Amino acid sequence: MVRPAADPLSPDEVKRYARHLTLKGMGGAGQQALKRAKVLVVGAGGLGSPVIAYLAGAGVGTLGIVDHDTVSLSNLHRQVVHSEIGAGKAESAARFARVLNPHVDVVVHDIELSAANAGTLLAGYHLVLDGTDNLVTRRAVAAACETLGLPLASGAVSMFDGQVTVFAPGGPRFADLYPAEADDGDLPSCEATGILGPLTGVIGTLMAMEAIKLLTGIGEPLIGRVLTYDGQGARFSEFSY
Repeated sequence: MVRPAADPLSPDEVKRYARHLTLKGMGGAGQQALKRAKVLVVGAGGLGSPVIAYLAGAGVGTLGIVDHDTVSLSNLHRQVVHSEIGAGKAESAARFARVLNPHVDVVVHDIELSAANAGTLLAGYHLVLDGTDNLVTRRAVAAACETLGLPLASGAVSMFDGQVTVFAPGGPRFADLYPAEADDGDLPSCEATGILGPLTGVIGTLMAMEAIKLLTGIGEPLIGRVLTYDGQGARFSEFSY
C-alpha cells in the first residue's frame, strides 16, 4: 500500500517528538513514517489501552479504534485509558488519545468486528494490532489481514503470563500458531481466572514497539517468533513457529 507524503512537522511536533528526532535510527525519516501511517487497533481493553496510548504519543498519523463494548468498574485496574463507567470503549479511548496528542487523527469504530465486516473495517489501514480476547475475532482479523496483505501485531495475556508475535505477508500464518481445532472453550477466560493489571501494560507496550518497528523499518520484528513473558518469574522467552 502506497502511503502519501506526510506534511512537514509543525514547530509543536518538532518539540513534542524531540527525543525521537535525536534518536539514531529514527530521526526525521522515522517520525515522518509514523505521521504517514494509518494504524487500526482492534480492542480498546487491557492490551489496547497501552497500545493506543503509546502509538498516539509516538505520533501515528491516523489511529483507528475498534470496540463495541462499554467500560465497567472491573476494567479500570488494567484498562488505563478509561475512567468513565458506562462509556463506550472506542470513544473513551479516542478522547484519551486526542487529549494526549492533538496531532493524531483518531477514528472511532464503535462496532463489533466479525468475519463479515472485518475486510471493510481494515481496508485503508497500513497496520493492524489485535488485543482481543477470543479466537473467533482474532481469526477474523487475521484472515482479513491476510486477504489485504497487512501486517498484524498480535498480543495475548492470561493471569500472570503474556505473549506477542507479528504476522506479516509472506511469513508464517495465524493458523500455523493457532490451529483450526483450537477453541475458546480450551482457553481460560479473564473473568474465570483473573489477570494482573500491569501484565497488560507489559504486553501492550511490546505490541506498540512492534508496530513502530514495522512502520519505520527499525530493528527486527517478531515475524515467525513468539515472545513470551512470565510475570511471576520475571522472564522473557522466545520460540519460533
